Amino acid sequence: MSEPVVGVIGGMGPEATVELMQRVIDATPAADDADHIHMLVDNNPKVPSRIKALIEGAGEDPGPTIAGMARSLEGCGADFLVIPCNTAHHYWGDAAAAVSVPVWNLVDLTLATVTAKTGTPARVGMLASPALRKVALYEQYAQRHGVSLVYPGDEGGLLEVIRAVKADRVTSREVALLAAAARELAEGGADALVLGCTEFSLIADRFAAPVPAFDTLQVLAERIVAYVKHGVSPGDRGVPAGVPVTTGW
Repeated sequence: MSEPVVGVIGGMGPEATVELMQRVIDATPAADDADHIHMLVDNNPKVPSRIKALIEGAGEDPGPTIAGMARSLEGCGADFLVIPCNTAHHYWGDAAAAVSVPVWNLVDLTLATVTAKTGTPARVGMLASPALRKVALYEQYAQRHGVSLVYPGDEGGLLEVIRAVKADRVTSREVALLAAAARELAEGGADALVLGCTEFSLIADRFAAPVPAFDTLQVLAERIVAYVKHGVSPGDRGVPAGVPVTTGW
């Protein structure tokens, strides 16, 4: 029986997409090339800016482009689709409506993983783009998972970090901004942290998480492997047996 083929709606940003591919490879039990997972990847950095659309209220709507990418990947043979960008999940409905194959929802998947791994924490600290809070993206799913969300005070600093990662000009200052936001959330009572921007995934290993922490890019990579190699549905609220979800970074 052939394995499911994953289609990746990528390019948001391009390095985060490549990082997802590498993490899927790293998490796959493989002794030979043929043991690895078939990935169809549209690494399209020309998707209109989510920051411009959601924060600045200007620019082109990214939804139609994301929907078109979904249709293209389905046409190429993808059995399910993923989007390795949290903010782009504001347009998840556009992608889901455009195709007949499942489009995984990273926001729902992440919160399910957090509660399965740690119990039901009362407070989840969000390290994410200010756009997520503005459109209440995680809030749409938090209640069903029994969690409340808290955000750091300096969200402008987090946006500065995102822009530095995209421009490949990260310095110790940006790492310190992200680490300070994590400490603020932990000291404010967060039981767990969610790294809710896949750009942050590229630099999070430069500091230690002060409380149990979940990198959404790592969650997605491990869940892809769990589904393709172990048949564990993304709708399974439990942590896949034999495929432990990583905490910390």
